Amino acid sequence: MAQAQLPVGTPLTTPEPEHPQAWKWYDYFTFNVDHKVIGIQYLVTAFFFYLVGGLMAVAMRAELATADSDVLNPNLYNAFLTNHGTIMIFLWIVPAAIGGFGNYLVPLMVGARDMAFPKLNALAFWLNPPAGALLIGSFFFGGAQSGWTSYPPLSLITANTAQSMWILSIVLVGTSSIMGALNFVVTILKMKIPSMRWDQLPLFCWAIMATSLLALVSTPVLAAGLILLLFDINFGTSFFKPDAGGNVVIYQHLFWFYSHPAVYLMILPIFGVMSEIIPIHARKPIFGYKAIAYSSMAICAVGLFVWVHHMFTSGTPPWMRMFFTISTLIVAVPTGVKIFSWVATLWGGKIRYTSAMLFAVGLLSMFFLGGLSGVTLGTAPVDIHVHDTYYVVAHFHYVLFGGSVFGLYAGIYHWFPKMTGRMLNEFWGKVHFVLTFIGTNLTFLPMHQLGLQGMPRRVAMYDPQFESINKLCTIGAFVLAFSVVPFLINIIWSWSKGPKAGDNPWGGLSLEWTTASPPMIENWPVLPVLTTGPYDFGGPPEDDDDDSDFDDE
Repeated sequence: MAQAQLPVGTPLTTPEPEHPQAWKWYDYFTFNVDHKVIGIQYLVTAFFFYLVGGLMAVAMRAELATADSDVLNPNLYNAFLTNHGTIMIFLWIVPAAIGGFGNYLVPLMVGARDMAFPKLNALAFWLNPPAGALLIGSFFFGGAQSGWTSYPPLSLITANTAQSMWILSIVLVGTSSIMGALNFVVTILKMKIPSMRWDQLPLFCWAIMATSLLALVSTPVLAAGLILLLFDINFGTSFFKPDAGGNVVIYQHLFWFYSHPAVYLMILPIFGVMSEIIPIHARKPIFGYKAIAYSSMAICAVGLFVWVHHMFTSGTPPWMRMFFTISTLIVAVPTGVKIFSWVATLWGGKIRYTSAMLFAVGLLSMFFLGGLSGVTLGTAPVDIHVHDTYYVVAHFHYVLFGGSVFGLYAGIYHWFPKMTGRMLNEFWGKVHFVLTFIGTNLTFLPMHQLGLQGMPRRVAMYDPQFESINKLCTIGAFVLAFSVVPFLINIIWSWSKGPKAGDNPWGGLSLEWTTASPPMIENWPVLPVLTTGPYDFGGPPEDDDDDSDFDDE
């Protein structure tokens, strides 16, 4: 079983900081440069947009409960469809997973006092609120209606002002993503404590490193495509106008070169979250440390060569279909390595069925199902058959909701005590998990059948033969929406009245658990020393003594 062997490092001493040791509540509304404040700013802002995007999804499912258009008119349905997808990807999952957990945890995990460029870090966050305002404000101009892909020529002929606001919004969050990625790479490379070797780096940091490199390569390509589209809409150019010599397929290449790797931008940090939660709550060393670490980098590299499987119906030549089918299937290998390693870690572990662990195990089951449908969609013959049907909707919701959102919830339950100094209520956490698990499967599992029967996606009205299955999906969506209620109440109540957490309620061994909960400004009075590996559970008997600090209720 691969496991890092950590030597005892040389104590690092630094002067006591002269700053106040805790921030006031109003500091979270300012241009604060502390990585922990910025991390929480990301998480809270992203969750607000999650609620906005979720309400749009509920409205769309209410519309789809019947075959006729009787809740939303078609234009408003298209605007909700476009902005729901955009908000969930660009303003919820990516900022929460990378900006939220990444900012809060990476400096703590590598033993640094802050990110490498604190002001750049704060600036990256403050680009997100205006981006969200642009998206929501676009509804006053009819709302962008061409879907989150915004393919021309549709995006060139519908609601131009709203479409331009949509583009500017994505360019803002893309700029924020590039700034953040650069900061993470430099922080991990240059600011980890000298005694920490690469094979001692927490797997969450490996995941953030891979995500950041992927973002630095792919995000500028999307920005370039969108800026050209903006010029076509507003300044009379014809990069993508087919009637003026432009080429719409080039836009698709530029869009998917970023937007398929965007799946990994959303899921790789969550893989890192899983690698931290499972060994702690299973009280067992992670199985295959190096395999998990290197598989993150492999996904980062191979993920750049699979984008064309989204374009099998765009006139792609056969040789290209074959190449991208193979490259897509290869991505499943490092992903499978991670899943195998997590299952092997769980095997024989002293599992604590906390809310964090339940969401982590729930993620495993649904990501496995989403991965299976992904393999079918990665092969050209099946993809062409079910292209633009609800089979695709079912697949990416199992991957992105069943994967990323479950992982975000797991991370919040796991690190909430560190961030706030208080425990979340476990009973209501489990109620939240059960409702979320039932709602997710009730909403998205029947969509596989809808897709195989040929129901197209992105439509407000459909053939009445699909109505009974759609009603089932709509009931599931309402259960899913209701599942947020106990979570919200739990967060608000526990943050102010919850029991004290202590510094290390789960008995974690990585460096963030060596400081106070919540951590002081600049994290430690004296920088920590490595005395054990981040996953050295099940060693000497005293390792498990921390269980006494764990209050299940």
